[in-house]
Amino acid sequence: MNKETPIFALDIGTRSVVGIMLQQMNDHYTILDLVIKEHHERAMLDGQIHDVLAVASVMKDIKETLEQKYGPLKRVSVAAAGRALKTERAEATLLIAGKPMMTKEDVKHLELSAVQQAQIKLASQQQEQSHHYYCVGYSVVNYKIDGQEIGSLIDQQGTEATVEVIATFLPKLVVESLLAALQRAGLEMEALTLEPIAAINVLIPPTMRRLNVALVDIGAGTSDIAITDLGTVIAYGMVPIAGDEITEAISDHYLLDFPLAEKAKRELSANETVTITDILGFETEVSRDEMIASISDAIDRLAHAISEEILLLNSGKPPKAVMLVGGGSLTPELPKRLAEKLQLPENRVAIRGIDAIQKLELTPKIAERGPELVTPIGIAIASKQNPVQYITVSVNDQLLRLFDMKALTVGDCLLAAGIPFQKLYGKPGMALVVTVNGQTVTIPGTYGEPPLIVKNGVISSLDEQVHDGDKIVVEKGKDGVPATVQLRDLIDELPCKNVTINGERYKVKATVYRNGQAVSLDNSVNDRDIIVVKMPETIEELLIELHLVEWIQKIKPFTVNINGLSVELKQFSGKIYKNNMETKLHSNFEDGDIIEIENGTDPTVIELATAKNIQLHYSIPITFHGKPLTLSKRIVEVYKEGQLLDETDVIENGSSLELIEKKREPFIFQDVFNYVQIDIPSSASKTFTLLKNGEPVTFYDPIAPGDELQIVWEATSAEMK
Repeated sequence: MNKETPIFALDIGTRSVVGIMLQQMNDHYTILDLVIKEHHERAMLDGQIHDVLAVASVMKDIKETLEQKYGPLKRVSVAAAGRALKTERAEATLLIAGKPMMTKEDVKHLELSAVQQAQIKLASQQQEQSHHYYCVGYSVVNYKIDGQEIGSLIDQQGTEATVEVIATFLPKLVVESLLAALQRAGLEMEALTLEPIAAINVLIPPTMRRLNVALVDIGAGTSDIAITDLGTVIAYGMVPIAGDEITEAISDHYLLDFPLAEKAKRELSANETVTITDILGFETEVSRDEMIASISDAIDRLAHAISEEILLLNSGKPPKAVMLVGGGSLTPELPKRLAEKLQLPENRVAIRGIDAIQKLELTPKIAERGPELVTPIGIAIASKQNPVQYITVSVNDQLLRLFDMKALTVGDCLLAAGIPFQKLYGKPGMALVVTVNGQTVTIPGTYGEPPLIVKNGVISSLDEQVHDGDKIVVEKGKDGVPATVQLRDLIDELPCKNVTINGERYKVKATVYRNGQAVSLDNSVNDRDIIVVKMPETIEELLIELHLVEWIQKIKPFTVNINGLSVELKQFSGKIYKNNMETKLHSNFEDGDIIEIENGTDPTVIELATAKNIQLHYSIPITFHGKPLTLSKRIVEVYKEGQLLDETDVIENGSSLELIEKKREPFIFQDVFNYVQIDIPSSASKTFTLLKNGEPVTFYDPIAPGDELQIVWEATSAEMK
């Protein structure tokens, strides 16, 4: 790309799409033009295109606007949303007892097996197939030989080799919908990057990534998070709370329409006072400090959600520093409160704007912009510095399209094809190793053979790089010849016990488990089998063995976690008796025991509050236009998994609850409108008077129990005549 050819990039966000024309002059960049258009409808959700036609329409509008100045635009650089990325940790283990020393190919196979385990783990959570995800990169957390960490597995010997990885995946659906929208808009993808990578590339150079730093891109509906450490990006995350939370708080407190509340929020970051007009037509001038105080709770919620996700992604510890970008980062006092919640010095949490982007020349018009342009500019620059393109390869005659987000290898292609790595090597037979009740038993066999991998007709390896058009064929290695043995050759006679449960007699025998599955003694033993002969020892294990699992939840002590503290409520717990004596699930049982079980109950929120002497709300009686009315406010809110519970909601045993005690604020005249419908008389003007006990008041005057309230409408001029 020469210096006369500008770079066209699009940042497709939840609320709007940003189009940028960027000019590269030697090693510096200049923004030639910028177009921002909002979606006409809710076409994007959490980084995923939900309405391809609607998104394509907005992109086409931006394209046509820029084409008026710069001529036809056919190719564009875009980014996949960071909130669409998925990160998983997983490990893979290989028994190496009696095998030759591990080679580089063995280690690569083990690493990719761990990545595939992460891929399968992620797919199972999303109820999808594993090859529906692109692996955009992985890092090895550690290698282990026989449980001990080690720097390298090459040429190592032992019993068991393990590798743990952190792998990051991008759903293929995200990319496919992005390509479809571009095609509808008459555009081709020139380069693809990831939004967090785009922002990190322009703010956190590789030399800084050895530091543990969090980058938070706060948009309208979501806040995207990326964590760097040890020279790489170790984790991505997202919380579904961002700038709109603040806008809604302003709207609720000052009775503003959402667009007017958004306008007030933007003015708040630059002005000492903001003039607002509420839904009743009253115009008010509010100071910056007063408005910040009124939305303080919303700011705290945003800071809390972001800090909790950062700690979760960063293994429970705060990072060394936090960088904030995106329009939502301008929320007043957000950096200070985020620092407090992460227990960091205030100067370790900072808003980073486009002035922090190296080698970017700012024009006066662009210099006025803030941190909301960091990611769009990062996308444009990344298309030149770190472009991501896709190649097409064939694996066992299956055509695959892979995005070249790193140097692609044969192993990456096999991952994308969904080929199970752990099944590529032939099963070892020379050392048939099984475990019986914790004791290792070895039976001679023969080695399995490695897989045969051929690229373009030439024998290849897992870490060999691939290019567009390559053809790969992989054949599973031949199995070794294993020894054969039956379970009855390893196990003596099985014991049994007789018990009576709720009047019914049961006979329970010891069970033989092979690899966690119950089997008979006639079954043969395979390599790496784990054999356990187990007689239920406790009453709980007995119920599980007899398929009476439903009783376990009914008789377990009723416990809930309230604000981090475990609380047991015996009045809701079930009971269990052994030989007429109350006992516990973890108690042992003997042959001939008689067991009786009584059900427990799940209380509602109000029943739980009553049991714990918790007052959920307070009320006051008043009179409105001569009619008695009771106003009520919640003083304690009960949440489960972030969801506010109603007083009649049932709380299950083992639930984790958060009780938030709200500040007892006095009732004001305005609170009445939550309970009554106001009808304006047809003969009345728009002028009215609020009366409390016959005296004029405002919407914000406090009211007390027994107060008499009225709204008096003035008659129109025609009526007065």
